Amino acid sequence: MTDPLRQAAETMRAVRDRCVWSAAITHDDLVPYLEEEAAEVIEAVETGTSADLREELGDLLWQVLFHAEIASRGAAEPFDIDDVARGMTEKMVRRHPHVFAGETAETPEQVLVLWNAAKAAEKRERRSVLDGVPERMPALARAQKVLGRAERVGVAGPAAAAAPVSVPTSEDELGDALLALVAGARVHGFDAERALRGALRRVEAEVRRTEGSGDLEG
Repeated sequence: MTDPLRQAAETMRAVRDRCVWSAAITHDDLVPYLEEEAAEVIEAVETGTSADLREELGDLLWQVLFHAEIASRGAAEPFDIDDVARGMTEKMVRRHPHVFAGETAETPEQVLVLWNAAKAAEKRERRSVLDGVPERMPALARAQKVLGRAERVGVAGPAAAAAPVSVPTSEDELGDALLALVAGARVHGFDAERALRGALRRVEAEVRRTEGSGDLEG
């Protein structure tokens, strides 16, 4: 009996070989489709059914298979889906020493400590806590990631330093508060996404100044 994942990879290879549209596609060409499929997975998680999620995960997997098949035919450092799977497995084993080695972690916080230690060992070439935060992330998601990294070097973003009129006590209230900010931005002709990107650049600059000065907490 054929393994379903292997069959999916072989289907992708056949499509790449025989479909004139697929044969001409590059990694760059696929980026918009990858973003769209990832967004549809999120939508299925948040508002869809189990069947919706299964379908959308399949569409996202197709993008992974597509990129791997393109890479397998590349002239420079080719790799295939088996290399992707092998590398992923090795990484996850390293990052779960409490599962595959002799470490102990009895709480989610302890697991996170082990995960971050393993990740730091893998990324020794990184010089900043901000390294590895994708530029293409949506500004709001990126803000949450950057602020978390900034805390590691004792830098607080402007929102943390401010004294808000009311602090949301649930995600629903937070959503309403964010929507109200966007509505206010529209009234004044501001671009909310661009404004947040600008604020993030200021936080990132402060992080890099702190890292450069050696004035790190902890």
